[in-house]
Amino acid sequence: MSRARLRTGPRPRLHPRSRPRVHARAARRLLADACLLLVAAAFALPLAWVVLAAVDPAAGLRVRVPGALTLGNFRAVLTPDITYTPLLNSLILCGGGTALTVVCAALAAYPLSRFRSRLNRPFLLTVLFATSLPITAIMVPVYALFVRVNLIDTLQGTILFFAATQLPFAIWLMKNFMDGVPKELEEAAWTDGASPLQSLLRIVLPLMGPGLAVVTVFSFVMMWGNFFVPFMLLLTPDQMPASVSVNDFFGNRGMVAYGQLAAFSVIYSTPVILLYVLVSRRLGSGFALGGAVKG
Repeated sequence: MSRARLRTGPRPRLHPRSRPRVHARAARRLLADACLLLVAAAFALPLAWVVLAAVDPAAGLRVRVPGALTLGNFRAVLTPDITYTPLLNSLILCGGGTALTVVCAALAAYPLSRFRSRLNRPFLLTVLFATSLPITAIMVPVYALFVRVNLIDTLQGTILFFAATQLPFAIWLMKNFMDGVPKELEEAAWTDGASPLQSLLRIVLPLMGPGLAVVTVFSFVMMWGNFFVPFMLLLTPDQMPASVSVNDFFGNRGMVAYGQLAAFSVIYSTPVILLYVLVSRRLGSGFALGGAVKG
């Protein structure tokens, strides 16, 4: 029989015993799709409520399309006491804490990535153990320490504690990204007379842009949504960040201004979204080593 006849001939029918298997695979696929849709709905419904309730003059706990759109909720919260001052405090706290975390993580990860020592593994294990400590377990001694050294109710003390809590995981992330930068590039720079600090600043860090972006976004997001730390360490209402001032929308006897709460949530989420958009290109790109190392 020729090849043409084989190609145009009738397709082989499935064996009767194989049909249940096909139906079983299709059923499992439908079940998996249904589970994914349920998970997506669990994440999408709260977001939909925030967006819809922010423009709803009669917002409640139900997710519904508003009968009339209004910007009154945004006008009500766009005041210095409710939004501007808390957002500025959040930017100062999270921006300062993120910058301090990135700098300290880079300086700590560089020797762990480039130099071999017997203390590297114990140090990394200690850092890993520090990431598992719950914040509530260490807050009591930290509060007593901050009272003793006069750092309680200060922005700089809260920034230091923010950086200390995010530093262990940031060191792990930074070291993994530094391991991906070839050491031959630094050796060439050392041959030309560069110091280790110069090679870190001019070679390693520029080449690990995605790593810096990941550490920056992760640290900033974790600090931005932290309620417990500033609530415990800051006492003056004028120094409270937005993550704490959002609690003011929950009044006494269960009275909640849902529309204003949703509008404030939209404004509160904007800096994090803008930060992610700004570094999204870095997150999606690889190391720009393009032929820097031969052989």
